Amino acid sequence: GHAETAPDVVIHFAAYARNMLVPDNECFKGNVTATYNIIEAASKLGVKKILVASSETTYGVCFSEGKTDYHSFPLEEDYDVDPMDTYALSKLCGERTARTFARRYGNDIYTLRIGNVIEPHEYERDFPKHVNEPETRRRNAWSYIDARDLGQICDLCIQKSGLGFQIFNATNDTITTKEPTAEFLKKYEPNTPITREMGEFEGPLSNRKIREVLGFKEEHDWRKYYKP
Repeated sequence: GHAETAPDVVIHFAAYARNMLVPDNECFKGNVTATYNIIEAASKLGVKKILVASSETTYGVCFSEGKTDYHSFPLEEDYDVDPMDTYALSKLCGERTARTFARRYGNDIYTLRIGNVIEPHEYERDFPKHVNEPETRRRNAWSYIDARDLGQICDLCIQKSGLGFQIFNATNDTITTKEPTAEFLKKYEPNTPITREMGEFEGPLSNRKIREVLGFKEEHDWRKYYKP
């Protein structure tokens, strides 16, 4: 037979999913090395499109020691990410690895800062607490990504070529609160500046870039599944 050709796309989402599953040095080594190996092998095989999972934790609050503040809202891809935990650090290293190989090989490598993934059964189970006790969602910046919409984002990334290295927040459109975004943030995060006017219910972890660049249109707004 004939030798196999390179696949059209490689999607690398495998990793230690958070801190405290293994010792910190193993979390860092495993995540960084695996991401490097996948990107290097795919690039050298001639793969033109690679998607890599980064994380909302890179914004520095989710796994911080004690209560720390976000620098500003909304959280967008040009934010000065400065986490203090090993897992998020490993994800930042993955982003830099992607940037390095995209520059070297001229391929498209898109890293997705994936929000808290919500599966269909979790709306009924978890959203009463998420919505009615908003302090429990601070570490996620009151944002989320429906697993099915995450699949759509991956498909849109596959379809959109020629962007080189990119970082995309992978989240749904809206904040997981009853109150509009500006009103909520003024009440709960009064010391954190807001750098631009936000949509009425725009998620603080903003997905504006995937809407504008990739054409993302969410299909699974949490309000379809839970009525506060």
